[in-house]
Amino acid sequence: MQNQNGQATWFRRWVLDNKVVAGLIVGLVILATIYMLNKVSFIFDPVVKFLGVVAGPILLATAFYYLLNPLVNWTERRLHLKRMWTILIIFTVLLGLIIWGLAVFIPWLGTQISSFASHIPAYWHKVNQVVEQYSRQDYAPQADALVKKTSAEAMTWVQSLNLSETSKGLSSVGSLLGSVVGVVVTLVTFPVILYYLLQDGARLPHYVGQFLPPRLQPSFYSTLTEINQQISNYVRGTLAVCFAVMIMFGIGYTVIGLPYGWLLAVIAGLCNIIPFIGSALALVPAFAVALSGNFMLVVQVFIVFLIEQTLESRVVSPKLMGHSLHIHPVTVLMILLSAGTVFGVLGVVLGIPVYAVLKVLCSRLYRWWRHVSSLYPDGNTKE
Repeated sequence: MQNQNGQATWFRRWVLDNKVVAGLIVGLVILATIYMLNKVSFIFDPVVKFLGVVAGPILLATAFYYLLNPLVNWTERRLHLKRMWTILIIFTVLLGLIIWGLAVFIPWLGTQISSFASHIPAYWHKVNQVVEQYSRQDYAPQADALVKKTSAEAMTWVQSLNLSETSKGLSSVGSLLGSVVGVVVTLVTFPVILYYLLQDGARLPHYVGQFLPPRLQPSFYSTLTEINQQISNYVRGTLAVCFAVMIMFGIGYTVIGLPYGWLLAVIAGLCNIIPFIGSALALVPAFAVALSGNFMLVVQVFIVFLIEQTLESRVVSPKLMGHSLHIHPVTVLMILLSAGTVFGVLGVVLGIPVYAVLKVLCSRLYRWWRHVSSLYPDGNTKE
């Protein structure tokens, strides 16, 4: 009996209460689960297709929910109206703004884009001239070879970009019809989803939580509250920063007299959905347009960019977004690179909020593990 107790004590000390062994076991279980799911992936194909259909309107409705919900709450309190009437009033105002945009802003934007597209060959010719000019400079042999090789590769890559593949894909009637149907379904269903989110979104956690054991409900509600706060801060903050960036670039480009300044400012605002590198990406077409003028215009564009980055990083972002996500800039860049490589543009846009949600879940799970596990003697007290 003592021998058995000794063996049990040894097994518990070196296996059950060993952090390394526990971590390895958890890792093996996760890998085994991923392996088994990969083997039966065909079972989930219908689910993936279904999610692909509903993901668009749900994501769009969720983004607008986080944007409009504070306005609905404020209007409901101030006007003392039923929430349904408050939502309908806001929807009516939004519909009016959309009609105004279709009547005024969209035609202007279309004219700007059409004119800008017609000048792209001239801008590209100017860029080629600049590249060829610098490639003929008398650099050191290694630098000269590198410049010539890079210039040649860039020219070859741009010349290889043609619309044959795109035209070939769009020539398929079925593909085009499917795209149109998808857009129509999204535009029709997302307002309905948005309405019910605004109307009943606050009751959704309690509806789901009633199916959980009572002892788990407080933790479940607090986790959802933290996730909701993270996503809410990110969505509203990002959209506000994008709008502020568009205004700053628009004013700056107008002051220096850059052609298509407000169109480039709109592009900069849209690109700023991608944290840290969005404004830098929007600088590429601005430099291409500036090169059609003179070198001083290029310098002025760069000065506008420096001023915008200073105001954005020192004033706009801290005021509008703060540090609610608590994500290090290097982590953000790693998320953007990995999510963009795996999931493309959608991964770049959704990578940060998905990471924020996973961070909340993992931190909660870790705190629960510290509380219940004997591996952390100091973690058995409630936080």
